[in-house]
Amino acid sequence: MSTSTQKNQGTNYTVPLITITLLFFMWGFITCMNDILIPYLKKLFELTFLESMLVQFCFFGAYFLGSLAYFLVSYSYGDPVNKVGYKNGIIAGIIVSALGCILFYPAATFSVYGLFLGALFVLGLGFTILQITANAYVSLLGTEDSASSRLNMTQAFNAFGTTIAPILGGFLIFGSSASHEITAEATRIPYLVFAGILLLVALLIYNVKLPSFQAEEEVETKGLGALKFPQLKLGVLGIFCYVGGEVAVGSFIISFLEKDYIMGLSEAVSKNYLALYWGGAMIGRFLGAISLNHSLGQTKKYLFMLITAAVVFLVIYGVVDLTFSQISFFLVFIALNFVAFMIGKSAPARTLAVFASINVILLLSAMFNEGELAMYSILGMGIFNSIMFSNIYTLGISGLGKYTSQGSSLLVMAILGGAIVPVIQGAIADSDPVYGVQHSFIVPVFCYLYILFFGIYCSRKLKNVEHSAKVSGH
Repeated sequence: MSTSTQKNQGTNYTVPLITITLLFFMWGFITCMNDILIPYLKKLFELTFLESMLVQFCFFGAYFLGSLAYFLVSYSYGDPVNKVGYKNGIIAGIIVSALGCILFYPAATFSVYGLFLGALFVLGLGFTILQITANAYVSLLGTEDSASSRLNMTQAFNAFGTTIAPILGGFLIFGSSASHEITAEATRIPYLVFAGILLLVALLIYNVKLPSFQAEEEVETKGLGALKFPQLKLGVLGIFCYVGGEVAVGSFIISFLEKDYIMGLSEAVSKNYLALYWGGAMIGRFLGAISLNHSLGQTKKYLFMLITAAVVFLVIYGVVDLTFSQISFFLVFIALNFVAFMIGKSAPARTLAVFASINVILLLSAMFNEGELAMYSILGMGIFNSIMFSNIYTLGISGLGKYTSQGSSLLVMAILGGAIVPVIQGAIADSDPVYGVQHSFIVPVFCYLYILFFGIYCSRKLKNVEHSAKVSGH
């Protein structure tokens, strides 16, 4: 979408960014609750791994159907967000999400798995609208070259929500002890509270003055539209693989750590380690926001990254119910993350490729090792997942102009990966009651291999563009 951002490059967008960042926090918190619901509902309704993964299938399947509807409307009649405005679009997404949370009350009252899945589907539709509007909106609040940095910052607070969710949400649903009785009613109050908070956020956004961005031209409804851009088409599959891989790994962490040959941990303890997985994403996104900020000098950049990593690590240590010796291994991954950012040289595509290659190695380690090494490998993936969504998203919509929102809807449609990949992994996990869960991680291996390819492709494309510019300059 061709916007008026160039006219507003000198505008201060601090208040709008803070407001939208609050939304990202709640959005991440509620999304991560799925990782708590899966093992809980699996025991409550005596489900197989495949059946329990229908939680993710319905939630992320809604992203696909909602985004498909949005794309078809924008392709045929013009961009809906351009007609109603980003602010109204964001508020609409929040209200639908709150409705999804409210639907947990009848689902829990009647204790019907299908009703839980229906509530998750509605919740997913609300988050679909938020994905299309909020991510694109953040990318427009400033210059295009700093879009990855801004989106990483807001996604970092999204990850802060996913870090707290396993602890607070796990306590609310599992209870304070491993012997807590498993009942459907335990989900009623937490989700009603989530609905109330979402509505308060909607009210806040309604009362905050947000800058308006509108297309300067009508969206063409003939031809390929946004699909004529190769980086977008490859980016769509990149988002599919990233969300699929991240969600699948997160969905299986508690079940993985329960295995006797891994750690033999209870759900009440495993949720703290799950928080480390998402906490790593938070650290990586904060560091990514700094690393990809081209306005900072190299020395300042590394200094800010070091201070930020230390502060966020202490925050995570204060949140999780683990001793320092149990969490200290994470310092190794933070150091490795620093090295990876240095190798990436603050280039979104290059950094994406480096991070994807590390996650492939960590997944293979988790598959072929046991005990603490396998656990550390799977938990360490979170910090390298960190910048992937933001970087794939901004690389995918880069240069789309007036097709930005249309391209955004296609990228959000690709969040379908979160519905498909966990189900495939669940089927493999069911194939062997002992080692099925461990062997099933082969599925996300292929996801990260594609992301590695996408990062290399975009990096080479950028080099070719720079080379052509130099040649034409001569």
